[in-house]
Amino acid sequence: MSISVGIVLLLSIIAFIATDASYSTIENVSIWVRNYFGFFYLYLGFSCVALLVGIALSPLGKKKFGDQNQQPEHSLWAWTAMLYSAGMGAGILLRAVQEPVFMQQNPPYASNLSADMLGLEFTFYQWGLTAWAFYGLFALVMGNALFNQNKPMRVSSTIESLIPNKLAMRSIDVIAIVTTIFGLIAAIALGTTQINGGLNHLLEGQFGIMTTIALAIIVSLVAGLSAWNGINRGIKLVSQFNIIVTFALLLFVFAASDMATIIHSFISVTIQYLIDFVPMSLALSSHDPGIDFLSDWTFYYWAFWIAWAPFTGIFIARISRGRSLRQMLLGVLIIPTLGTFFWFSVFGTSAFQMIDSWGSYNNEFGNVFSSIFVFLQHYPLATLLNFTTIFLLLGFLVTSVDSAVFVLSMFTDGGRPEPSKKHRVIWSALILVATLALLLLGNIKPEVDVLQAIQKLLIITSLPLALLMLVMSYVFLKNVRAL
Repeated sequence: MSISVGIVLLLSIIAFIATDASYSTIENVSIWVRNYFGFFYLYLGFSCVALLVGIALSPLGKKKFGDQNQQPEHSLWAWTAMLYSAGMGAGILLRAVQEPVFMQQNPPYASNLSADMLGLEFTFYQWGLTAWAFYGLFALVMGNALFNQNKPMRVSSTIESLIPNKLAMRSIDVIAIVTTIFGLIAAIALGTTQINGGLNHLLEGQFGIMTTIALAIIVSLVAGLSAWNGINRGIKLVSQFNIIVTFALLLFVFAASDMATIIHSFISVTIQYLIDFVPMSLALSSHDPGIDFLSDWTFYYWAFWIAWAPFTGIFIARISRGRSLRQMLLGVLIIPTLGTFFWFSVFGTSAFQMIDSWGSYNNEFGNVFSSIFVFLQHYPLATLLNFTTIFLLLGFLVTSVDSAVFVLSMFTDGGRPEPSKKHRVIWSALILVATLALLLLGNIKPEVDVLQAIQKLLIITSLPLALLMLVMSYVFLKNVRAL
């Protein structure tokens, strides 16, 4: 823990003292990573999907995490709620309307598909199978290490047979921890900033940095309490509640919209996505949107999913005891993917119809922070819906943070699957302090987009993790008979 915290503190001090230089360095290195490794990310994503589907459908898929006679530790409903809350959460609210409309208004490439259909298909692509395959790969190898090989819950446990050097192993764990910390800080800061923006939009107020800080404190305290209570009495309950409220919001918007058109869009675009999955994943010929578009969107998304894969995948592994590899892999790939597709079908299709009814589009949905609030204002009970959305943003932030705190605690408490509460408290406090420091730095130096810098830093730290995924896959396949 001390090494990881020390690195975070050192980087934070450097960023505070030399903010402009730090931002410029992060910007340049992140662009370099996307330019030189962007297509590697594409090939890696496609390979992950193919590998996981192959393992799930093979005889190996019958093997379980743990004893073959053991039943799943959590019900399918609870398991799905926890993995979705940890893996996506607030992102589906941020992008629910903004991204499908952007893709509709700015088609990635020329296509015979309608602009509406292409807009949804590309959104599906960036939130679909590939994202969950990155998570699923970590879940697969970590679940095997923990439950079938009785190894500590550390990323390094997956490759120690190939690289037994202790310093190298510790470096891998430190990279995973630091990436998780920065991912959490960015998530809390970005999410609370969005909530603040939503409150300003709805109440026509002037809520500033103090409101954002108060929201960050609330999220961290509730997440810390959830992590303190553990998976069964904390994380599971909060995740299930989030999913219930999300489902209620989704059903309300669906029922108040053109249901027949939404269902048709969902089915037709999902089928088209499956048909186009290979050429889209490899950016082949007519499905190549060009390097500029890929760098701004797909490369960025893939790097971001990879950066989040260690803690999300490890958390999925932790809650998957008793499930077969087939259940876990197909569950991770299919259930949240279809749920996400239906979500974007409801919000995206309805937004397209709104734009058609207006006769012109003046970027009403262009702001990622306010687009969903603008959208919901056109529905009955708009005020209730918008405040429900704010409540959900808080809830999803909590479930992302509490699961990550739990994983960080496992990392630093000897790899124990049930870490001590002392570690959970320490990590909750450290995350809160780091988030407050980031928010204050952004307020002190408004000329620098600190939140964007942190997000781009995740792109940089995702590169060693992407290379590590190749090694993890090799070691897993090499030792596959040990399952």
